[in-house]
Amino acid sequence: MNVVATARADETKLSLEARELLAMRDAVFDLWEASVRAQIKGAAELIGPALTDNLPSLYENLAEAISPGLARETATENSTAAMAHGSERARLTCFGPDEVLHEYQLFRDAIRDAAHARGAAWPSEVWAAIGHSIEIASREALREYAATHESIRRKVAAALSHDMRAPLSVMKTGAQLVCLTNDSAVAHRSAEKICRHADRLESMMGDLLDALTVFREETPPLILSNFDMLELVNDVARQFSDGGGGPFAVVGDSVEGHWCAPAMRRALENLVSNALKHGVAGEVQIAIRERRGRLSLSVHNHGRPIPESQRERIFGYLNRHQGEGVLGWGIGLSFVRSVAESHGGSAAVDSSDVEGTTFTIEVPVDCRPFVKHATKCAQPAR
Repeated sequence: MNVVATARADETKLSLEARELLAMRDAVFDLWEASVRAQIKGAAELIGPALTDNLPSLYENLAEAISPGLARETATENSTAAMAHGSERARLTCFGPDEVLHEYQLFRDAIRDAAHARGAAWPSEVWAAIGHSIEIASREALREYAATHESIRRKVAAALSHDMRAPLSVMKTGAQLVCLTNDSAVAHRSAEKICRHADRLESMMGDLLDALTVFREETPPLILSNFDMLELVNDVARQFSDGGGGPFAVVGDSVEGHWCAPAMRRALENLVSNALKHGVAGEVQIAIRERRGRLSLSVHNHGRPIPESQRERIFGYLNRHQGEGVLGWGIGLSFVRSVAESHGGSAAVDSSDVEGTTFTIEVPVDCRPFVKHATKCAQPAR
């Protein structure tokens, strides 16, 4: 945590209200954590330390801020605690600005409720000081949250753009060789190399688009159309098989419904790419079925299971799961969940030593009643 360490004031110098505030710390954080998990999207999946973050530091500062005579006039004075909180929320959670602001409001409410339960009768100026400090803290956290997101976005875009130069260079060299050689075998090998690196470049561009989409907004824009999901699945399977990514098996029947074809295609491509990166010997299976008006679309691979500690937050924003020496950007699975939720559904994972790993997207067959601000089109985009 990037918090500036400060010497804590002698508690004997704290006001009566400040000592009471410190005495009810556990009650405040219990109330706050329960409220945040119940009311803020994405909070339920966070483990305790990640959710609490560095708010206890801010809480101790608050005790000093409501003690007349001490140098700290607000909880954020001489401290970067609130800024560090905003940065961690941007880097380690899927919280948006609204969620960050909401959790500070719930923090204030938890202090109020714990004080009332304790029977504390604090003067209005104490409550005003608490409210003022929390308002300032929320503003500082939001500013740092936005700055961190912009920094991450720039770093991802720069890194991916830099990595794109390598396949472009290979493709250029291969094309020049094809133009110069009269040997058909050499030309054939060069053409194959160009195709492989073109596929790699296309995948990188997809990663970059996913990154920009996830950084920019909570859900991707949807263009709804009526189509058979099995056709899309077969097309994606052929795409990866032709690129040397097989073997693949597609299991299931036709399921016709209303979805966004580009978004569902990109989500499925992410899951298949993930299965190929982290799976071991054996085919990748894509299964499609309809159950009680819901589409279930799953991708299964064999290999080492996802550790339980990772499983709870595998879909988290910028969560980087490393397996078999492969480190991802931590964007794809967050994008998959975003697509599923934007269709009125959800994404889940099942992973064990015996059964392997299965990622599943479940959405309504007709997602139109569940989608806001969608554009309709006659045919799915290919």
